[in-house]
Amino acid sequence: QIQLQESGPGLVKPSQTLSLTCTVSGDSITTTGYYWTWLRQPPGKGLEWIGAISSPGSTYFNPSLKSRASISRDTTKNQFTLQLKSVTPEDTAVYYCARETYPIGGTTWNDFDFRGQGTQVTVSS
Repeated sequence: QIQLQESGPGLVKPSQTLSLTCTVSGDSITTTGYYWTWLRQPPGKGLEWIGAISSPGSTYFNPSLKSRASISRDTTKNQFTLQLKSVTPEDTAVYYCARETYPIGGTTWNDFDFRGQGTQVTVSS
């Protein structure tokens, strides 16, 4: 059974860098054909696709977040990590990691076959 689990701080100060890690079990993040994705859902709003890392390690980002977001991975730990710099209160959201296939950029849960339970991140001083 494939499981994804987000981890990271729940509170980040404005202008700092948000860092979240997704730990995957039951599948390797290098398995061909899959993309490992970060999404978020701000309070009262819909799902926003942030970016993804492919099985070979290429990264793809939402144009609106590309200047601030980066995704890296540690294949020895089967983890991938989101960093979002220069955060503001508008980055407050529940953050999710998930698995998707091509085409990427999904914005409904039907676009993903596995996802984590989500982690609340609040940006506040």
